[in-house]
Amino acid sequence: MEAAVGLLLMFGVSHGVETHCDGRQNGTQCYGALGGSVDIQLMDNTSEINRYQLLKSSLKILDVRNNTVISNTIRERAHFPSNGTFRINKLNRTDGGNYTLQTFDSDGKSSGEQILQLFIEAPVSSVLLVPECLSQGEMRVSCSSEGGDSPQYSWTLDGRTLTDAELLSGNNKTNIITLKQNVSGRLVCSVRNNISNVSKEERIYTCGFIFINCTSVNGTQLSGWVYEANNTLCIKPTTVPKQTATAIVSNKNPTKIKPFNQTVSSDNPWYITYLPLIGGVLSALLILLVVGVAGACEHIIKQKTKPTEQRAEEDDQEVTYADVIITKCQRKDAEQRAEAEVEYGQIKFSSNRR
Repeated sequence: MEAAVGLLLMFGVSHGVETHCDGRQNGTQCYGALGGSVDIQLMDNTSEINRYQLLKSSLKILDVRNNTVISNTIRERAHFPSNGTFRINKLNRTDGGNYTLQTFDSDGKSSGEQILQLFIEAPVSSVLLVPECLSQGEMRVSCSSEGGDSPQYSWTLDGRTLTDAELLSGNNKTNIITLKQNVSGRLVCSVRNNISNVSKEERIYTCGFIFINCTSVNGTQLSGWVYEANNTLCIKPTTVPKQTATAIVSNKNPTKIKPFNQTVSSDNPWYITYLPLIGGVLSALLILLVVGVAGACEHIIKQKTKPTEQRAEEDDQEVTYADVIITKCQRKDAEQRAEAEVEYGQIKFSSNRR
């Protein structure tokens, strides 16, 4: 006997879950929801068949001749319209089993027989997702469902299937999994069976553990997961951040401050981050300016208070003055020896003039 699985469609209705199954192929497996309804397509057209009957196991539950229902043992819950679909309402556990459809020709001889299986299952009503942090920072998550026969579980993280790299124990098809310490995101557990599918989503975060790998003060190698809030191992010493190097160029280009190997936080504006450094540079420039002005003033005062001879020597000038002697003579001799009585001295100047 060739086995086949019918096309199953599910609809939620007020009185339960409604399913549809194509049972025209021999060996079809159909599923119905407990308390719901099922529509089974048995044939394409009933007008061409003179007689047919439906048996559950060996019990005849339906007998039709020339499109006239002769007997229907479950008529209060089932009916068989002319389109070849057999419908059962208010399904219970006893409705499950093997059904056999027998057809006959006009002479009453058997013209065909086909068998289908009907399974009745309780639908999944709700899903509960419970995460729990373990002692080493792992996270155990349990997924439980209310109702539902033969539930099947599946997990996704941020829209994709969980991988072995993210799972510490369990697998993608168990209802309890253990996630590694660094796993976080949107976790979804889906619970389904043949007639229902329900999922639950939970945003999960890490348990606050960090991985350390360092050497302690006494030389012991430390490696593992520790709770960050209580961590006293591998704590980096507090150091003063490196000061930025300052480059001062000529007047053509303004002073530029260039940071080297300094981490700048993006949370504060740049001028607040460099405020202490800018203040130090401006203070240094102000001190240099005051010292320069004071030195220039002192030099000018010393130049003004030096003696004339010293300033002349510093100017490297040598001046020789000549004595001019004029003798009183008689007027008549003055006209004759006017030029003879006057002596001219030579005045010398150095080459380095002021």
